[in-house]
Amino acid sequence: MQIYGTNISSRLLLGTAQYPSPTVLKQAIEACGTEIITVSLRRETADGSGAGFWELLKDSNCKVLPNTAGCHSVQEAVVTAQMARELFGTNWIKLEVIGNSDTLQPDVFGLVEAARLLCADGFKVFPYTTDDIVVGEKLLEAGCELLMPWGAPIGSGQGLRNPDALRAMRAHFPDITMIVDAGIGRPSDATRAMELGMDAVLLNTAVAKAGDPVLMAQAMAQAVEAGRNGYNADPMEPRDMAVPSTPTLGMAELI
Repeated sequence: MQIYGTNISSRLLLGTAQYPSPTVLKQAIEACGTEIITVSLRRETADGSGAGFWELLKDSNCKVLPNTAGCHSVQEAVVTAQMARELFGTNWIKLEVIGNSDTLQPDVFGLVEAARLLCADGFKVFPYTTDDIVVGEKLLEAGCELLMPWGAPIGSGQGLRNPDALRAMRAHFPDITMIVDAGIGRPSDATRAMELGMDAVLLNTAVAKAGDPVLMAQAMAQAVEAGRNGYNADPMEPRDMAVPSTPTLGMAELI
């Protein structure tokens, strides 16, 4: 998989928030083999209190994808992205512009505008968006080279609420990298997303809040790989009627 010209082997992107301890986070990163980890910029770490956490991220040898989590306006998202670029030394940014505090649904109008400004400023934007084709088109026109539609609200663990919409997006944008972001709760959710033809999955809470985050991280990595292999294997279509796997021709007849 190529993301903004960078070759990536692992199709699982992992968030770094809410883990029981830095040690568990480090073990989870190693267990799933991810190559990209997301991290939100916290302004209060400007005094150096987050130095230990930053060292842990650097020691992971993963590509860091800062995000604008918690931003509710275009200006706030753009300023946060610019601060993240200075702090983390990367022009990659996961762009979030939240429109509703309860569902954490993206403000798609602000998202497109912020994406346009950041792309013009040299950022490689990973837009957290809805499963709407028209919004996807506007984001690509703004300069984004990939799309990150939600599976369900952030941290809800509901899985894929609208698989038909994701399937339609995949068909409409066959050559665009698409990463399902948010809502994944179980390994089966990740597998299902990959079976729809998604290129990768980004998740955080499902691993961080599991009873055994390290084991869940490993399970998610296996689920993503299984789903991708299943998609590439061109699975059979569902049938309305039963079809015997063993032919009836040549069976013994009782007289």
